[in-house]
Amino acid sequence: MENLLKEYGYAPDKEAIDHGLEMIAANAETMMSAQVLKDCLSMIDLTSLKTEDTPASITALVEKVNGFSKEFPGYPLPASICVYPNFAPVVKSAKTCDNVHITVVSACFPSSQSFLEVKLKECELAVLGGADEVDIVLALNSFLGGDQDAAGNEIKAVRRTIDEAAASQGRKVTLKVILETGLLLKHELIAAASFLAMESGADFIKTSTGKTSINATPAAAYVMCECIAKYYEKTGRKVGFKPAGGISTSLDAVCYYSIVSAILGKEWLDKSLLRFGVSRLANTVLSDIEQRTVNYF
Repeated sequence: MENLLKEYGYAPDKEAIDHGLEMIAANAETMMSAQVLKDCLSMIDLTSLKTEDTPASITALVEKVNGFSKEFPGYPLPASICVYPNFAPVVKSAKTCDNVHITVVSACFPSSQSFLEVKLKECELAVLGGADEVDIVLALNSFLGGDQDAAGNEIKAVRRTIDEAAASQGRKVTLKVILETGLLLKHELIAAASFLAMESGADFIKTSTGKTSINATPAAAYVMCECIAKYYEKTGRKVGFKPAGGISTSLDAVCYYSIVSAILGKEWLDKSLLRFGVSRLANTVLSDIEQRTVNYF
């Protein structure tokens, strides 16, 4: 862990992080303009990860996205539809809006506890089935067990597998790595996991699965964004950020939007570099912009 932090010249400063978060919280409500909320809407990975999901229920969600522009002209579409990997072909067959991506959670989400061969095959089948973006969980069994090399090598193996599957279809695919920050109890661990994931090929680093008791937090987001800035400074490669889990209000979204703006700048305020992993937020944002209750999704 110490070597990774030293390599990028980063040491989390709790006092500075707390001060930065206080400033952001104090100004968050003033940031909540209709345009910022529309920006947040365009960055949503509209998510359904229920045990009771069926082809019919996922198709119904996709049809909502297909009809969104007609129902809400002048509003951006969400960035993607996020589902379990077996539903990638369902989304692909039903989706008519090309600029909305197909995202899957894969590699034995949410625990990442299985054989590597199983994880790789699941990722491969998801991409061959139509996934544009693959969200996996950092192998905490290795990372928290002190074997960072094994955790990093697993990400690299997924990267190779999904790239090969996508190349066979003449396209590219995005890899997001979930750190499960609620289980990383120190800022230093979050930072080390961030650098490890980025070094191993992640296009985005993501806070949480939404399946643990502690999900996205502003403090974890602040550390992750500082790490993205340090990584960009050293390598010149821009890595995206995705908070997920427990983000249910427009003020929550604007808080994370503001953290990204403050640390990474306006270049990151785009769906190519900022996403929200949510199931409930879209209706909330729509309701706040429209100033009426909207239950479209």
